[in-house]
Parts: sequence; C-alpha cells; structure tokens
Amino acid sequence: MPKYVMWGSYCEDVQEKRSPYREAHLQGLKSQKERGILVTIGPTADISKVFGIYEAENEIEVRELIQSDPYWKNGIWTEYEVKEWIQAI
Repeated sequence: MPKYVMWGSYCEDVQEKRSPYREAHLQGLKSQKERGILVTIGPTADISKVFGIYEAENEIEVRELIQSDPYWKNGIWTEYEVKEWIQAI
C-alpha cells in the first residue's frame, strides 16, 4: 500500500488555541493508528510544523483524514501538503 508524507503548519499561539480540540484530535489519531492508516505523526520541537506518515489506498483518503481532524477544522493546522513517499530503507 502506498505511503504518504504530510507536512503542515500550526497557527500562532498553538498551545493555547489547541486546548479545546486536543482530546478529540488525539482520539482521532489513535483510531487511525489502530486501523493501520497512520504510521506516525507529531510536531517539530518548536511546534511550528507537523509531520506525519500515512499508509493509505490513495492521497484522497489522506487528505480526507487531515481535513476531518479537529485541528484542521478549527484552524490549529493552517496549511498542509501531502506527497506520496517511496520508502527506500
């Protein structure tokens, strides 16, 4: 199954603004992980960017997951890019 890399950006004051949505966000990610779609995801150390790896049927599925996430819906993630990734090693 293809793998996809997602790079995104966080809003300003992310630690304050994400609080109301954090639990729903984490539960959604946990569900994706349990279903085998989400390989890994997390912020950069300065919490300015988010990086994720997905294993999905196609890019549309990945984009749907991202756009249904509470962080995207509520402006915590402000932009993202998805690229199909070829794992060499």
